[in-house]
Order: sequence, then C-alpha cells, then structure tokens
Amino acid sequence: MDKGTIIRTVTLLVALTNQVLVLFGKSPLPISDVVLEQFLSTFFTIISSLIAWFGNNYVTKKGKDQKECLKQHGLSK
Repeated sequence: MDKGTIIRTVTLLVALTNQVLVLFGKSPLPISDVVLEQFLSTFFTIISSLIAWFGNNYVTKKGKDQKECLKQHGLSK
C-alpha cells in the first residue's frame, strides 16, 4: 500500500473509534459541552469517511493490477 492509502485508512479508523466512544458516552475529546462534542465527532467521521471512500485506494489484487497497468501506460504517478 502507498503512503496515502495508509494515512486515509488510519484516519478512518481513528474517526470510527471516536464515533463508537461517543456512542457509548465516553468523552475522547476534553470538551464539556455535549452538543459540541457530538458535532465535532460526527463531522470528523463524515470527512474522514468521505476521504477514505473517494480516495483511489488500490487495496485488492485487482486494484493493484489496475494501478500497475496505469503506471505502465504513464497514466499514474
């Protein structure tokens, strides 16, 4: 996996972990206002999920083969 894929995956895992903690009433952020905490948690989850979803991650064998084909034809970095 390339560096971007790893960063997007880790960001998504952190966001999902944060969302689960908020769901169970744990406070991962040191903010006392519940509404602000829920907003920030949801915002962080949505943004990181969109980045991970729309990022072109070549994780599967088929995806890696596609990436290699693109590189061979000069269509990718």
